[in-house]
Amino acid sequence: MSTLERDYYRRLLDLGGKDEIGPLLDDALALAIEIVGAEIAYVELHSDAPAPVFWRAHGLTADGIETVRASISHGIIARAVAAGETIESESAIDDDRFAHFGSVRSRGIRAVLCAPIGKPPIGVVYVQRRQDAGAFSPADRGRIELFAQQLAPIADRLLTQHPARSEHDHTREARNRFPCPELIGRSQALAHVLQQAALVAPLELDILFTGPSGTGKTTLARALVGNSKRAGQPLVLLNCAAIPDPLLESELYGAERGAHSTATRRTPGKVAAAEGGTLFLDEVGELSPAAQAKLLHLLQAREYHPLGATTAVKANIRILSATNADLRERVAARQFREDLYYRLHVLPIHVPGLADRRDDIPLLAEHICREVCQRHGLPATSLARRAIAACREALWPGNIRELAHALEAGVVRAHGDGSRLVLEHHVFPSAARVADPAAPATFQQATHQFQRRYLLECLEANQWNVAETARQLDLARSYVYSLINEHKLARGT
Repeated sequence: MSTLERDYYRRLLDLGGKDEIGPLLDDALALAIEIVGAEIAYVELHSDAPAPVFWRAHGLTADGIETVRASISHGIIARAVAAGETIESESAIDDDRFAHFGSVRSRGIRAVLCAPIGKPPIGVVYVQRRQDAGAFSPADRGRIELFAQQLAPIADRLLTQHPARSEHDHTREARNRFPCPELIGRSQALAHVLQQAALVAPLELDILFTGPSGTGKTTLARALVGNSKRAGQPLVLLNCAAIPDPLLESELYGAERGAHSTATRRTPGKVAAAEGGTLFLDEVGELSPAAQAKLLHLLQAREYHPLGATTAVKANIRILSATNADLRERVAARQFREDLYYRLHVLPIHVPGLADRRDDIPLLAEHICREVCQRHGLPATSLARRAIAACREALWPGNIRELAHALEAGVVRAHGDGSRLVLEHHVFPSAARVADPAAPATFQQATHQFQRRYLLECLEANQWNVAETARQLDLARSYVYSLINEHKLARGT
């Protein structure tokens, strides 16, 4: 073993003495930069899910760290986490696997190495060289992989002792004002939604929720009602797209006896059912022009006419509505009344899709799995890290609804296989079946193995001169003898 390698092993061992994650990552980054001659280094650690909860970057400004996480990491780094293996490229910008990433093109990224930390991965170490510095060597790859291997038990111990810190939960402050355990996540995008909801919940304003289908607009509406002055009063939901247009008016406003051929008795509508409470109109963009006119009157005058009635009925209700359509475009196409649009669009709340909430997917996925197991009476099932990473990087055009259906199917498939772990191929049947990686060694086991190997190499380098080995290791000679006995070392071991 060369002096350089021996010094490297010694410094790796020194990392084990860290008791805080921050100093550990700072020292780890400095070591990673030095051993492979990198220009940029990035380390991220995960707690119970692949969304990074601790990270450090070297060679970037403070403002650039989020860019790294949002661009570089979600391409090359995410692949290393999902695959559980080292990702290497001599020139990412010329590599078909990564050339399509905007961050790779804009930064002109060349030589990169990215190794997972632990099995299954609890993080990654990423290093990148200058454009003119050439590719990483096989020796560089070996050093980074050894670095990641030795860092794994140390990081795992510290993650257990120091779970994700509250400052990484961007929704914390908003949740204090707007309690809503049904809305799962910690992202800035969700925090913005909750802040808006907290602002309007206590008011009597009518609210329009916009956003793609399946993002949880109905869940948010329920939470808003629960935090409003009308909490505990009726909440009536009506999907405007699910009811044929000829029946919609009767369903919404009710009908007097004889108002139409099937009205054999007086029937109250949804507005009457919501009296004193809240009426939630989902898919409001699908209303016909006639229904739009009557809704506008209800919003402005807070009164309505049941079918066949000659007098107006007052309505003491708050109206919430939701749409996944672009109402501005529909107004331009003369498919939606402009005056109704402006009446609804006072303080709209946009609910983003999962593409803008990727950091929330691990928490959502785990919550959905627990809920599915409880609902179907199945044994508690956990998501494998590889499955969580695959969920986080997958495209979900159907958003939370699509994610929930895929995970429900995955839980059922795992149950059919007799597995208590939902694997990637359970959620994504087209994915190749990958055997579960062996459980990682405990911190004590890994430390014991490393001490044994390092001590043996030092003894052999010094021809088993215990005094010289003790001096080199800065240990008492008696302690070296104790270590030799503890690890059952002997010449020729």
